[in-house]
Amino acid sequence: MGTSNTVSRALRLIGESGLDDGGVEVLAERLGVGSRHLRRLFLRHLGATPIAVAQTRRLHFAKKLIDETTLPMNQIALASGFGCVRRFNAGISKVYHRTPTQIRRLARQTKLQPGNQYVFRLHFRPPYHGEGMLAFLAARATPGVEFVEEGCYRRTIFLNGRDGYFEISIDQESSALVARIEFGDPRSLFFIVERIRAMFDLNADWSAIVQSLRFDPALIDRVESDPGLRVPGCWNGFELATRAILGQQITVKGATALAGRLTASFGRPLSLSLGLPLAAAKGLTHLFPTPEVLADAKLVSIGLTGARAETIRALARAVADGKIQFEGVVDADAFQQQLCEIPGIGRWTAQYVAMRALGEPDAFPSSDLGLLRAMGLQNPRELEKRAEAWRPWRAYAAMYLWKIGSQAAGGGSKLASRIQKMGMEGTVPQQVPMSL
Repeated sequence: MGTSNTVSRALRLIGESGLDDGGVEVLAERLGVGSRHLRRLFLRHLGATPIAVAQTRRLHFAKKLIDETTLPMNQIALASGFGCVRRFNAGISKVYHRTPTQIRRLARQTKLQPGNQYVFRLHFRPPYHGEGMLAFLAARATPGVEFVEEGCYRRTIFLNGRDGYFEISIDQESSALVARIEFGDPRSLFFIVERIRAMFDLNADWSAIVQSLRFDPALIDRVESDPGLRVPGCWNGFELATRAILGQQITVKGATALAGRLTASFGRPLSLSLGLPLAAAKGLTHLFPTPEVLADAKLVSIGLTGARAETIRALARAVADGKIQFEGVVDADAFQQQLCEIPGIGRWTAQYVAMRALGEPDAFPSSDLGLLRAMGLQNPRELEKRAEAWRPWRAYAAMYLWKIGSQAAGGGSKLASRIQKMGMEGTVPQQVPMSL
């Protein structure tokens, strides 16, 4: 694996509080490298050590809360992950040469948000293919849980016993996402923001990725015409895996309809106690069902086959019992093996889930019919051999190939017809396509 890939994994773990238990040494051990080597990689690619990167993120987040909210300083200290006010004050004073109170006095605060509502600008390194990201998410948006319209993505969230929602729009001129969050507990804001960054793949280093893709004749034209295509992540790994199982051997549209039925039947209505009727007006009404609920749910009632229903229940039981976890995963291969032990989940789904739920940049569902079609190949082994040149960024190559394949399928050929009938987001003994 490439060194940029190691940094990418480390950033994901840091976003999941990967430095809280043992610091850089434990983080490096989880990544399978030495702590000194990890520090060198961070200095080479980011110009700062892992601890400095994590601290800078928290400081910038705290500064944002000081400037643009009326939260008390002790709540800001907790929300930005400092743990105590003393460390928070010391960190702010050292970097900004002013106390938090002095900074707030100087802040304009001309657009303060109502209580429990926050607006953040989440910057990325261009190019960023926002249109491709939103198109991908729009096709797979679960009715009631997610909604995409007019360049804006919205979804409901549940965290630490509270309901909320957020919406995302893309400001290409300032190279940032605009995240509007409504959530009642400010202590969760840092986690929410970090999860959004991962979901929209904002930490990706396009300059490193493109080096592995730009010299392949099959990709060069698309990479140059559509630079910055990212790999969409997810809010919740269990939700994504369930959605992938729902989509086995049916179209994306059909799978989306099933996900809507699943949510309406087994999901919980979004709480309106925090002034969330606005969310309902924006197409958000429910939270996706939890593993505990689906573990014993009668899923055939929404039109699933008995085998498909049992696969979802088995996954739900494994997650509810803690046997399968989607956070803090370092060994993607071991994770995929765990998934494949569940009857009805095969290598395609495992790769797809690793790609989107773990942010694994080298995940590659080589049996996917859409990928094979885009490359003009018949055998997954041939595709895997060809894809060696794209390591460690094969997930990004997959996004481009799906885009190529989806456009090529528009001609009404027999193959295109077959793709329309086959599943687009699952895993079965056959090869299963997915397209943008």
